[in-house]
Amino acid sequence: MTSNISRFPLRNAHANAAAKDNSGSLRTRAAAAAEVAARFADAVDREGRFPKEAFDAIREQRLLGILIPAALGGEDASAAEVVDVCYILGRACASSAMIYAMHQTKIACLVRHSAGNVWQEGLQRRIAEKQLLMASSTTEGANGGNIRSSEAAIQTKGSRIALERNASVISYGEHADGIVTTARRAEAAASSDQVLVAFLREDYTLERTQSWDTLGMRGTCSVGFMLRAQGDPNQILPEPYDRIHSQTMMPLAHLFWSAAWSGVAAGAVQRARAFVRKAARAAEGKLPPAAAHLTRARVSLETLRGAVQSALRKFELHSSDPQSLTAMDVQIALNFLKVEASELAVTIVMSAMRACGLSGYRNDSEFAMGRYLRDILSSPIMINNDRILADSQAAVMMSDVPAGLSE
Repeated sequence: MTSNISRFPLRNAHANAAAKDNSGSLRTRAAAAAEVAARFADAVDREGRFPKEAFDAIREQRLLGILIPAALGGEDASAAEVVDVCYILGRACASSAMIYAMHQTKIACLVRHSAGNVWQEGLQRRIAEKQLLMASSTTEGANGGNIRSSEAAIQTKGSRIALERNASVISYGEHADGIVTTARRAEAAASSDQVLVAFLREDYTLERTQSWDTLGMRGTCSVGFMLRAQGDPNQILPEPYDRIHSQTMMPLAHLFWSAAWSGVAAGAVQRARAFVRKAARAAEGKLPPAAAHLTRARVSLETLRGAVQSALRKFELHSSDPQSLTAMDVQIALNFLKVEASELAVTIVMSAMRACGLSGYRNDSEFAMGRYLRDILSSPIMINNDRILADSQAAVMMSDVPAGLSE
């Protein structure tokens, strides 16, 4: 069984002039969708609702299937291009950006690990043609955020498969066209012997078990459900989930999430810059006392952007070689990106709010920072940083500290 990683590697966006032209087109289309997302971001947050207007625009701009191979109706987009779209959306609406990042992570898993499966390639065609939105279900019952362990198992019923899963979170599940979920391979399998399976809306039912009334990221609508599904055995991706996780799910989730958080931080810095400029004009050019916090926020934002770009280059360098992509130092770097980006993004937004002072603290101000801050506070606890650091202790003990800056 061969992986799609060699057949359909996520290409380097800077490989040729055509790729650069495509990147420009995607940025223009992403900016158009972001303009709509920004217009409704406050309402999405206030009402705790799915960002429908943003995703209507994202579909209109045909941004949901860009990672799918051109041969299947997609655009052969690179990881770098998806990172750009996540960043652009993040500046406008954090919930829209995070939903988009989760969707594209699942699409990447389908593309890179379908191994020529006819049903899976047909699904990719449908996603590209109809601009289907795919939700993610990886957290479950008592396992919480431990996505490398599954309680629910795939059941075989004649020529069909079935799954009943107590999913503690399925972000935007009621608004998606399909769900990509982890599960135990079979009822006799160990909890770590997992597969990834794709179900379309007609394959499953959702029964609410938990609500979603949160401080921020309210538009992701990350409700808990009992998922009951049936389907064809070919809906299970051919490769084991441990391989999918290390080669695609973890690296790209961390890249796409970090890009979205970078966008949120950039939006906050942009708003703080507008406040400081307005205050300086009113004071005949004299900067307000808190302007130094804007400088600090901008320096930290450049550090965050550099961290994402560095991890992206590392992924692109190894993306077509499963052996090097799963090497310990590469996995550590891509895992720790999530920790570094989430912590730094919170610091940046806090600095931006301090630059605005009371105007940033007020909800009725044109420079209000409340939504940015509440949204970004989710980033360290989405797949909790403490869990990532604890799970990485053995690898850190075994891995050499780099001897030079070029390594």
